[in-house]
Amino acid sequence: MSSFKPDIFAGKVAFVTGGGSGICYGMTQALLAHGANATILGRREANIRDAAAKLTKDTGKECLGIAGDVRKPESLKAAIEATVKRFGRIDFVICGAAGNFLSPISGLSENAFKTVLEIDTMGTYNTIKATIGEVKKAKGAYIAISATLHYRGSVLQAHVSAAKAGIDALMNVVAVEYGPAGVRANVIAPGPIEGTEGVARLIPKDVIAETTKAIPSQRYGTIEDIGNAGVFLFSPAASYVNGAVLVVDGAQWHNSTTSKSVPYPDMFLEEGDTRSKIASRL
Repeated sequence: MSSFKPDIFAGKVAFVTGGGSGICYGMTQALLAHGANATILGRREANIRDAAAKLTKDTGKECLGIAGDVRKPESLKAAIEATVKRFGRIDFVICGAAGNFLSPISGLSENAFKTVLEIDTMGTYNTIKATIGEVKKAKGAYIAISATLHYRGSVLQAHVSAAKAGIDALMNVVAVEYGPAGVRANVIAPGPIEGTEGVARLIPKDVIAETTKAIPSQRYGTIEDIGNAGVFLFSPAASYVNGAVLVVDGAQWHNSTTSKSVPYPDMFLEEGDTRSKIASRL
């Protein structure tokens, strides 16, 4: 049972990057369940269209699935045009396209580092540039999906930490530049969320029970937790929340210690350490 009115977003339209799976799929589902229509954007055409069809079927609201790449401004512009043509407006934007993998700096190529920044940080910027005209008209709101990795140093995550820190800084500027126009821009920083590709890829199964003990709330988050946070931030209840970072992690980062899945610091003290050696230990 939802904590929010079922029709709180009736007549509203959302545009979501990275909405084909995981957290952003769940956030889109939550918006549709509360009356909005939506467009989700992703690079894999079959996947994004299947996801949109399922969202439409499950919620009874309309969801368009459009193949596109946030690194390509022309791709975003075409998706925005298609959304406005179909729905007439865009009220909410979720910037959620992202990439991640484990790598020490010693094994992280310049191109790999750049690619993550292009998807996460530049992708967020490109999405804002493509949508800001419509969001200003609607006096709408943005949510960018970040992380807590850059609050402290996180081993094997230099690329993602830099990318997410850039997103946080960018959204602060959007809030202060477009606040006078009635636009709000906030960030959700999730902790580990069960059932997502990120947890499956980055946290070995044999340490999940142990790492859960380090979370004060004693559990991993759920996609529904992030969906609820998104509904709140887009709702009238958050009308004075602008330029904020909402951390949804069960207080984990306040109690963070080095994960025992990563044999730190020995891994960095060995001569000639490589990405492949470290990956073999995870």
